Amino acid sequence: MPGPTGRVLTLLELLQSGGTRTVAELADRLGVEGRTVRRYVSRLIDLDVPVESVRGRYGGYRLSPGYRLPPLMLSDDEALAVLLGLAAGRRAGLTTTERTASETASAKIRRVLPKHIAHRVDTLLSALALTDEPREPDRPDAEVLLTVADGLRHRRPVSVHYVDREGRHSERTLHAYGIGAHAGRWYVMGRDDGVGEDRTFRLDRIATARALPGSFEAPAEFDMAQRLVSGFATAEYQHEVSLRIHGTPEQIRVHLPASVAGLEDCEPAAGGEPEAERWLRVELRVQSLDWLPRVLASLDRPFVIERPDELRALVDALSQRLASYARQA
Repeated sequence: MPGPTGRVLTLLELLQSGGTRTVAELADRLGVEGRTVRRYVSRLIDLDVPVESVRGRYGGYRLSPGYRLPPLMLSDDEALAVLLGLAAGRRAGLTTTERTASETASAKIRRVLPKHIAHRVDTLLSALALTDEPREPDRPDAEVLLTVADGLRHRRPVSVHYVDREGRHSERTLHAYGIGAHAGRWYVMGRDDGVGEDRTFRLDRIATARALPGSFEAPAEFDMAQRLVSGFATAEYQHEVSLRIHGTPEQIRVHLPASVAGLEDCEPAAGGEPEAERWLRVELRVQSLDWLPRVLASLDRPFVIERPDELRALVDALSQRLASYARQA
């Protein structure tokens, strides 16, 4: 049976799990009487842990936002989840701070783990292999991200200072509909009040952001993830490519994801089964055609090139090279 100090820490852990806990519930979990629970709460308050009492039939105790972070208690599974999340976030580039902040946070958690758990976690992290290539992330400013998110939530316009890819500066009034991340970059999508159209902006290119008075109506059932990937697939590039490929959507999406290409039926699915093999039209816009012949070869599915003619020539050239390699002794 843990002593009083151990039960105080257990009380803190129970309160940190969220919600309001009744005195009876806490007393039962700690194996003490109600008055002892109240004494333990007083100890936490003396330690500047922001515990507040809730009156009423379903009242009890809960944690309230305080002026400083209270002692944080994590189970072994929770600590592992946080460490893996930090590692994956660094790998994917989904951070809004310098790398050192993520690394020091990981170090603090590892330092307080029991030795046998810390050793096993370090072993896992050192052995973990991720299939995506690491890249230098384009980090948005944390204050910009929070300001835009606040405008999105409360439907308030936001004035942003934007720097485009050519280095041109502009002031824009943005009605933010959604925030998303793709391939290590953060994006915000919304209505650009100056041009009267929906636009997508990279958040790392927003130098400053400030809330404006007023409000706006956002589109109903706005799907940021779908709009983001479809926006990449239909962006303006040098070449417009149209193909017909015989296969299932899953077979095609392995090599041509939704952020790259759009799919539509050329014929009904056999027996009405959406996953059946059939001819699908694949449309995409690309800056260069050089990589597409290799992708079509890796699909290993029957295909027809509708346009452009340059792609036919590149596929033919690849097929001849492969045939010549196969004939070599």
